[in-house]
Amino acid sequence: MAEKTGATFGELYKANAITEEDLVAAVNAFMTDRTTAEFAIGGEYVLDLAAAVQASPFAMRMLNDPAFKDGSRRSAVRTAILLARPVKG
Repeated sequence: MAEKTGATFGELYKANAITEEDLVAAVNAFMTDRTTAEFAIGGEYVLDLAAAVQASPFAMRMLNDPAFKDGSRRSAVRTAILLARPVKG
């Protein structure tokens, strides 16, 4: 079974355990398929992208309101991912 990390992706990002490219790939994967579950990030972490974004009321509001542009939606998804706690897998 995968081991939960204590750190958020934001903390891992600050510690350079995941890169900007990893983060952009995760956002792109979610924006392409909002049902993306297990997504590998940084070679050793896994995150259920759909669950991470659904856990953020702000991100869900942004995604479901057609008044917001793609850039704003992507920022909300990125924030939801940075706040999520991945599993080490």
